[in-house]
Amino acid sequence: MKDFYGTGRRKEATARVRLRPGSGQILVNGQPFEEYFPVVTTRITALKPLHVTGTEGKFDIYVLADGGGKSGQAGAVSHGIARALLEYDASFRATLRLHGLLTRDPRMVERKKYGQKKARKRFQFSKR
Repeated sequence: MKDFYGTGRRKEATARVRLRPGSGQILVNGQPFEEYFPVVTTRITALKPLHVTGTEGKFDIYVLADGGGKSGQAGAVSHGIARALLEYDASFRATLRLHGLLTRDPRMVERKKYGQKKARKRFQFSKR
């Protein structure tokens, strides 16, 4: 039984994903999927590649997620699953590409600038 690997990234989060043909069990950092991602929208985001390719319940998925927050990690898991599915079956490429699941989301938090409150917010201007 061969394992399929994929690394996904989103914001500051990284997810190392291992797919193994099986019953559909999902573990994230050793915890059950529903326990690790209690919010429904993050669960939907994370499992979108399986839904799109119609492979739900065909793989046991083991994920090591690190960095960022839960939302970023869910995006990273999605990216990692998509890459692992490509390793499993290259014919999924067109479907995954169509849904934008193979593209690494390049958006990052803009850094705070000195002399300012936040990245873009300024202190109130006083003419006099």
